[in-house]
Amino acid sequence: MSKQSEIQKGESGDRAPGQQSGSGNKVTQGLSSYVIGLVLAAVLTALSFLVSNGSAGIWEPAIPAALLALAIGQIGVHLVFFLHLTTGPDNTNNALALAFGVLIVVLLMGGSIWIMHHLNTNMMPPWQRP
Repeated sequence: MSKQSEIQKGESGDRAPGQQSGSGNKVTQGLSSYVIGLVLAAVLTALSFLVSNGSAGIWEPAIPAALLALAIGQIGVHLVFFLHLTTGPDNTNNALALAFGVLIVVLLMGGSIWIMHHLNTNMMPPWQRP
């Protein structure tokens, strides 16, 4: 494959869903990306309401897992279509900053829940207090 065909392939449409290309009508391409993201976000939101309402036909103990999966999908749609976070070389720092932020949030929430659980387990019941 020649260098010219590689350049043309990269410019023609071989890109991530939220990534802006350098050629063509930028307004139309940007608008279509936002519209696709809006439709996907609306569908995921409607599905989460159906699941939480109980009318989606999901086994009741699996509702929290279904809501978690829909929430993760919603986060992915927002990151790709609205914030244009891709895996390109120019977005490496953004992806690392996002991963670090997620790590900090997980550590804070997980640590807080762990501490509250152990405090609840190790506290003396009210009827045994002196």
